[in-house]
Amino acid sequence: MKRPRDRRGGGILKLAADDAERELEFELAYLQSLTTAERFDLMFRKSRELAESLVRHGHRKPVAVVKRP
Repeated sequence: MKRPRDRRGGGILKLAADDAERELEFELAYLQSLTTAERFDLMFRKSRELAESLVRHGHRKPVAVVKRP
């Protein structure tokens, strides 16, 4: 596994063969390098991307709460 050059990660994992354990270690090391605010930003961005992808592929937007008079 190639190590990132700096603490912030951002490296690319290159393996000769699939190795789920090393991929998981790499991903966890990347997430640990982020601050709490950066992790929340990443989570919200990925949630938005997922919702947009669902709409783009024919799934409706989530139901909104409607107040009845």
